[in-house]
Amino acid sequence: MADDGILIGKAGDAAQLLRLDRANRHGLIAGATGTGKTVTLQELAEGFSRAGVPVFAADVKGDLSGMAMPGNEAQRAHAAFTQRAADLGIADYAYADNPVIFWDLFGESGHPIRTTVSEMGPLLLARLMGLNETQEGVLNIAFRLADEEGLLLLNLADLQSMLAHCAESADDLSARYGNVTKPSVGAIQRQLLAFESQGADRFFGEPALDIADFLKLDDNGRGYVNILAADRLMQNPKLYATFLLWLLSELFEDLPEIGDPEKPRIVFFFDEAHLLFEEAPKALLEKVEQVVRLIRSKGVGVYFVTQNPIDIPETVAAQLGNRVQHALRAFTPKDERAIKAAAETFRTNPSVDVATAITELRTGEALVSVLQADGSPSPVERTLIAPPRSRAGPLTPNERGVLRGLSPIGGKYDAAIDRESAHEILKVRAEQAATAAAAATAAQQAERDRVQAERQAAAEERERRRNPPMAESIARQLGRSVQRQLTTRIAGQIVRGILGGLFRGR
Repeated sequence: MADDGILIGKAGDAAQLLRLDRANRHGLIAGATGTGKTVTLQELAEGFSRAGVPVFAADVKGDLSGMAMPGNEAQRAHAAFTQRAADLGIADYAYADNPVIFWDLFGESGHPIRTTVSEMGPLLLARLMGLNETQEGVLNIAFRLADEEGLLLLNLADLQSMLAHCAESADDLSARYGNVTKPSVGAIQRQLLAFESQGADRFFGEPALDIADFLKLDDNGRGYVNILAADRLMQNPKLYATFLLWLLSELFEDLPEIGDPEKPRIVFFFDEAHLLFEEAPKALLEKVEQVVRLIRSKGVGVYFVTQNPIDIPETVAAQLGNRVQHALRAFTPKDERAIKAAAETFRTNPSVDVATAITELRTGEALVSVLQADGSPSPVERTLIAPPRSRAGPLTPNERGVLRGLSPIGGKYDAAIDRESAHEILKVRAEQAATAAAAATAAQQAERDRVQAERQAAAEERERRRNPPMAESIARQLGRSVQRQLTTRIAGQIVRGILGGLFRGR
């Protein structure tokens, strides 16, 4: 590495340097499979690390994990690297390792990376689940309702509960925000279930990633190389693309404006970059373009790595000032268009026929054009790429395990945290509502039973009065009979007493 830049390689005796003060103007590494893109990425990442610039790289094939270990002369690739260094006249070339932190969205080959549903936002989630415009609108309403009710959306369970809450309140929400139908909510919920079955549920939750952990330096002032295990992630291209865009968005929101610094704060290498743009809706492409265009003022450099330069939309490609073009093969009309498009992106050099050279480049060679001190691109040069100093190839599982145990962030992210959020709050609300409903139902039933009992008692009393029981009737009859007999007897006694008195007087 030179004082003012990173050695990319040499064109004859002329060194091709990537200036550190122009490295935040982004870049492109393109070329067909097997032409040396990964080696170029590795060499540049090492250069940034030695310069004290942290690096983030998505490791699609697993090869980049070897950056944590020095090269080995016994391996054929490294023997070729040593020879190439000699051909380039690199006097200080020596095998060396790099400080590395391993990451993995699934938490298997590195520290888990998590974010919350709220931080991801409805736009990226809609892209992730492939929602149509109507369903995306319903998702936006769900986020709006969560904000209004103070409900945290941290994980997928929270979002599922929030969608169920929207379905229950569909009539009210439709009146306030527009049409919310249960079929639309159900479609989103089904997409979430499919998304969860792919393991994406582990990406959402807490503790959420602290971007500052990507910006660490080791004790020697070297920037840590953050390597994301992306081999399994590549099985779900939408998740991979959405994650990368989310990461850029987080950096854009969190980092302060610093203009054009002497060197970047962090540099990102996104392998298989075409996945960011395939079948992406217009709104998402505009988001990518905006982030790429503005994030350089935060001191962040973004380098896309892809097989074909036409994979990158023109609006994004226009922001990529540093370019390394490896060989392309002209087998189809599409390949020919790609070669022509690649040739047109370079500043012309009378001594280089770009369109022809692209098809003739050997492995380890590339056409290079970088930004100069005044910000203009240098004329394109056919360049032999400098070799990396770390291992070209993956680590063993044991090596990865040991290095992970020595990670500077320790177990900060390894254990998930599930604090009270929308799912728990809505569950409690539902239980309270069910309890209240049950109590109200019981009270209503008790009142109905009381009224019924009173009515029954009144009816029985009326019936009893109309049709008294037999014992009571007999008692009444006996009472009347006794009363008649007593009355008759007393009356007879009175009569006899009166008459007897009269006759005795006579």
